[in-house]
Amino acid sequence: MTGILFDTTAILLLLWLAWQVLNTPGAFRAVVLFIAFGLVLSVIWIRLSAPDIALAEAIIGAGITGALLLAALARLGWRRRQR
Repeated sequence: MTGILFDTTAILLLLWLAWQVLNTPGAFRAVVLFIAFGLVLSVIWIRLSAPDIALAEAIIGAGITGALLLAALARLGWRRRQR
């Protein structure tokens, strides 16, 4: 019973995060929600007994891509303040 409840909660959280990422007006908040989306997705991959995919999702999806998006956002913010 607890497994079904956890799975349902994780799926609903993943859908909610996806919706929030797409509909957030602020870029910083969207990037943070995208990172959270990647972390929740990696937990779901662990639950599906795919630790290799979960590790790749956590490293690439949440880690590297999130860091690159934050760096790009910082550079865009710096250029906007410079003009």
